[in-house]
Amino acid sequence: MARAAGVSVASVSRVLNGLPATEEMAERVRRAVEELGYVPDARARSLKVGRTFQLTLAVADVGNPVYVTMMRAVEEVVSAAGYRLVVTTTGPDVVDEVALVRGMARGYADGLVISPLRVDDDLIKSIRECDVPVVVAGNVPARAGVDTVRANSPKGMLLAVEHLLAKGRRRIAFVNGPVDTVPGSARAKGFREAMKANELQAVGEVEAADFTFAAGRAAGKELLGESAYEAGSRGDGPAATARLDAVICANDLLAVGIMHELGARGLAVPAEVAVIGMDDSELAEQSFPPLTSVNLGSAERGRRAAELLLARIEDDSRPPRRIVVQPTLSVRSST
Repeated sequence: MARAAGVSVASVSRVLNGLPATEEMAERVRRAVEELGYVPDARARSLKVGRTFQLTLAVADVGNPVYVTMMRAVEEVVSAAGYRLVVTTTGPDVVDEVALVRGMARGYADGLVISPLRVDDDLIKSIRECDVPVVVAGNVPARAGVDTVRANSPKGMLLAVEHLLAKGRRRIAFVNGPVDTVPGSARAKGFREAMKANELQAVGEVEAADFTFAAGRAAGKELLGESAYEAGSRGDGPAATARLDAVICANDLLAVGIMHELGARGLAVPAEVAVIGMDDSELAEQSFPPLTSVNLGSAERGRRAAELLLARIEDDSRPPRRIVVQPTLSVRSST
């Protein structure tokens, strides 16, 4: 290879391992690689440099559209740096998240981006003691001493509430996922703060079993079976003023479930009830009607998390960074 390229063996090694090299040298090596049909031995390379050139992304549910968006963004960044990305699911239980982090000691990846659904002291401890660099796409306490990238859910909720107010909606209900999760806790807090800031009281709050479409349908049955809607729909008495005219949901899957339940009861969206989701996933555009949703920057969070992980791999002594990605509102036909 070195003879064909007309450079030293050390120069070939630098180019093939992605180390700094002159453009002329890199071009010579690339041309020799093509001419010789050279395929690098990944196992030998890993043993030589002490790296697998493989990174892991761990999310709660690989079927959730928001994680798919994040995965694509992470993969784009790490592949450009010469790494393969392995995606795995932890499920909703923190014990499985802890087991995955501790399993990184087996040496099958050089680093981990994890988006934990639940966080406890065991998970924080396992992250701090992990044998490879870890970046959290989510929120963990600063004492964890780890790079983090998180969404600003409270600001996102404020955008949603203020949009509904601008549309003349004031009787607003909230459908959340489990409040013992990272997103559930942040979005419940954000919703209440946003309502208080606008001197409003929720006409109903429901905690769904999880963040899925089916849980949204079930939450819709619970919400619409409350006095907030049913009492108002039976007549023009005082209870009619409490009838809901908008629902904010903690993610898009819940929101689409709510819209299906509203449709099943003959309630038009948005003419009778406006609906807002969160995450602004592909599902928001694909639903009918298209869903207004708070974009919490899942792609940006994925990109920033991947960049932090690559930087941490190169320099593990740098101080941890805590990045907050700001939300925007994508307005569609559901409001």
